[in-house]
Formats: sequence, structure tokens, C-alpha cells
Amino acid sequence: MFSRLKRSHDLRRAKPGDGSALKDLAWWQLLTRTQFFLDPAEPEGRAELYTVDVRYLASELEGGKIAEGARHAPVALYRDGRQQLIANPPVAFAVPGGVIEVGTSMYGLTRMHLVPDDGSPDRTLRPHRRSLEGLRARFDRRHPAASRVVGLLAVLILLVGLVLMVPQAAEIATSLDMVAERVGTFTSPIQLPTWLNTSLLIAGALAATERALTLRNHWLIDADTTWTSFT
Repeated sequence: MFSRLKRSHDLRRAKPGDGSALKDLAWWQLLTRTQFFLDPAEPEGRAELYTVDVRYLASELEGGKIAEGARHAPVALYRDGRQQLIANPPVAFAVPGGVIEVGTSMYGLTRMHLVPDDGSPDRTLRPHRRSLEGLRARFDRRHPAASRVVGLLAVLILLVGLVLMVPQAAEIATSLDMVAERVGTFTSPIQLPTWLNTSLLIAGALAATERALTLRNHWLIDADTTWTSFT
């Protein structure tokens, strides 16, 4: 029920595009832009190529239109190379055969999937071969064992960070007078040196980025990034 309601809300976030031509992904845009493709599929009633273009640094739409002084929308849907819809993430685009769901976090993508109308499992769109997601997918195909190790390390780092974060967050929360008056104060039993906290912060950011590049997102493992995709 919740997923259907959210999808209905996200579909309404899409606004008409201007029909402009799609520009290919350049190598110097690797950290600021990505593209994914939904290929034609006659059994699903889709004869056109759909492209989702995501620009992480683009200004949010203002009233459904590109902000004054800006050139691009944060997310845009193209059909056969022509812009059809633009939106702020998270968004859903209706296409023949299903709905494309797009979600982002501060580390990258959390969602780039086709939800088929026939109830079959969701599937990830095909990343541009020169995008970071495309390069990560190529690494997975060529070195599957190493890829699994990298994925497991990312999960482990995020879980360790989550365990360490909870008591520290509780200590910060109970240091507030209004909270301390009601529940008392709490001192975290885990006190890490600054250098280790900094190292864990950097490792956590890299792990979260790895998860985003493989479009993996779990409500617990990615707790620090999940909620940013619902804004």
C-alpha cells in the first residue's frame, strides 16, 4: 500500500520537458552526472529507447520549471533522444510496460528501476558504459569474486558505523536540556579518538558510495542515506 501511494505521489512530481536533444555523457561529468537506459521491448509495448539523465548538482525545479539561471533539471526523461519530462527526485515516470522509479541520496542513486505493469520483479535500467555505475558494473562482470568482496566490505563498514553512531547520537540527544529533564543524560561507553572517528567517517562515505553505484539500498544498512531519498 505504502509503495503504491508513494509511486502515485512521485508520478505527479514529473513535469513536461522542452523537447530538447539529449547530450551524451562526457568523461569530465563522471562525478556530477549519470545516465541510464530502458531499451525497446516489443512484448512490453515499448518501441522507443528511454533515457534517464541525472545531474546531481543541478538546482531544484521551481514550480515545475528549471530554476532561473540554471540550465538543466536534476532528473530528465528522454524518449528517442528528446526530452519528455523533468523533475526533482524522487520521481516516477510512466512508460510503456511500467513505471521508472528514480531515487537519490547524498551519495548517489538509491533507485533506478523499472516496475513492470505485469507484476514481474523490478529490474535495474542499463547504465551508460562511461558512467561510474557502468564502470562499476563492468568491474562486477570481469571480476565477480573481487566485486563480492568489495560489496561485503561496504556492508560491514556501514554496520560498524551504525553500531558506533547510535550511542554517540544518544549522548548528543540527551545533552539537550529539554531531553535531559525527561529521560536523564546518557554517556556513550564508546569514546573514539578523533583520528579514528575521521577514518570511520571517510570509510563510511566510500562504502555508501559503493552501495549507491550498485543501486543497493537497505533500510537498516543504509540508514544514514535512506531517508534523504524521501524528500
